[in-house]
Amino acid sequence: MTFADLGLSPELLKAVEDAGYTEPTAIQAEAIPAVLMMKDIIGIAQTGTGKTASFVLPMIDVMASGRRRALMPRSLILEPTRELAAQVAENFEKYGKNHDLKMALLIGGVQMGDQVKALNEGVDVLIATPGRLMDLFERGKILLNGCELLVIDEADRMLDMGFIPDIEFICSKLPETRQTMLFSATMPPPIAKLAKTFLSNPKRIETARAATTNKDITAFKVNVEQRAKLSTLEWLLKNDHVETAIVFSNKKTMVRELNKKLQSNGFRSGEIHGDIDQNTRQKELERFKSGDINILVASDVAARGLDIKGVSHVFNYDTPWHPDDYVHRIGRTGRAGAKGRAFTFVTKSDAEAIENVEKLTGSPIKVFGKSDVRVELAEPAAKTSGRTSEETAADEKDTGETREDRPRRSRNRKRDDDSAGEAPRERKPRRAKEETRERAPKPQDKSERSEEAAEAKPESKPRSRRRDQDDTPVPAGEWNGPKPGFLDMGFKE
Repeated sequence: MTFADLGLSPELLKAVEDAGYTEPTAIQAEAIPAVLMMKDIIGIAQTGTGKTASFVLPMIDVMASGRRRALMPRSLILEPTRELAAQVAENFEKYGKNHDLKMALLIGGVQMGDQVKALNEGVDVLIATPGRLMDLFERGKILLNGCELLVIDEADRMLDMGFIPDIEFICSKLPETRQTMLFSATMPPPIAKLAKTFLSNPKRIETARAATTNKDITAFKVNVEQRAKLSTLEWLLKNDHVETAIVFSNKKTMVRELNKKLQSNGFRSGEIHGDIDQNTRQKELERFKSGDINILVASDVAARGLDIKGVSHVFNYDTPWHPDDYVHRIGRTGRAGAKGRAFTFVTKSDAEAIENVEKLTGSPIKVFGKSDVRVELAEPAAKTSGRTSEETAADEKDTGETREDRPRRSRNRKRDDDSAGEAPRERKPRRAKEETRERAPKPQDKSERSEEAAEAKPESKPRSRRRDQDDTPVPAGEWNGPKPGFLDMGFKE
């Protein structure tokens, strides 16, 4: 099947061909004809399967006929994050270059002036995040009663970010007779309820079971101590043939800290998270796409829908708190039929979180092992007490005895050597010693003990001094023991 079989216009087919695409994905093949027939749609597909083009392409043909009016967009696409909204806008510019359509992008983090100006001139397609759209609506800068088509993209992410009440409010301000499309990688109960409320007899398109991961992604979990995470990450970045990678962390503070450590250790890395303004975030994404940096450390702001070609690896530096986030995170690799590898670091405290991920995906994640390493691991050199491996091999050849056959010696080699040839000393049983101690007569008082001790005490010999001590008396306050060598450094006598 080709795009020409889906009923798209010749101008749109030319734009698709110029973009380098010839065959539609499964979700595109099913969704595009249904959208052109003006049906409501529920689309469930794995991330990275071309979900965005499945509604952008038919919308361009649907919106091609009609007249735009000031402050009244003809169609609306809701996205959970600024990055996703900007990405959809890029798709419209790429595929709609042969159509006379006006598009506006409403996102936070940028000035409202240009956005309000575009609305005043009239737009055919409005791409917005719920927060900025609600802000402009409350200011009276936008009217929604002329919207003919609504797309709710990444609906499960909308739920996680708390946007469902805003979406319900926005839907209540739209005309009742409209075409509505809802797309999501997962379908939790609140999203199913939303679809039932605002969609009319929708066609359900499900190209994969909800919350499944892409078959082109090889996923591993790495059991690691918290303090060893950084060294483990750096080793994998150096030894697993990493071309480009996204490293996800649960906390924005950890994203900043991790990026600094990677940069200080010679890696070309950048960062993206919610505390960075929109212009800086966009610049970091462009640097990553252009190859100026090949490692992007990110929070979950980059986990949904970002389509960056050639991401070979995804690393979950922290096991995601929400199982759905795991599906979206690793979906940044293995896109458009390419192969990808995903690693999730699991500490003892992450046992429940990784178990929830495996329950959601319906399959256990393989533990990363020696056979999965991309490079050959050198065997550790045998320790032979300063002897070379060649000398050891020669001795084994002459005697026919291997290291394993030889008796194991005590760690205290000197004690073993000194005691060689001596008869073992007899040890008196502990019970016999106690009996001897009980039979010995006890002195009556302290004076008697002193007298008996004085009589029994033989003439004492003077104790021998150590060789490194002299016989001259040491002045008070001076060191009278062995003199360490480091005390002489920097001092003159």
